[in-house]
Amino acid sequence: MDFFEVIGILGLVLISIGVIIKNRKVQDIFYICGGICLETYSIYIGNIIFIVLQIIFVLAAVFDLIKIQLQKKTL
Repeated sequence: MDFFEVIGILGLVLISIGVIIKNRKVQDIFYICGGICLETYSIYIGNIIFIVLQIIFVLAAVFDLIKIQLQKKTL
């Protein structure tokens, strides 16, 4: 098992933990970190579909995290 496979497994584990967590802010952080790990792995294996999917996934989690932060400021 090489370094990039370990990064891919870490990403899978982080996203899986994020699914279990009920706190949206913490969930988004796990999604972002896991998504970046899986993005790194997908670039390594050269799968363009997975690369695009992970970019969209990470951006969605970042936008959700920003939205949560902005909602807290307005309350």
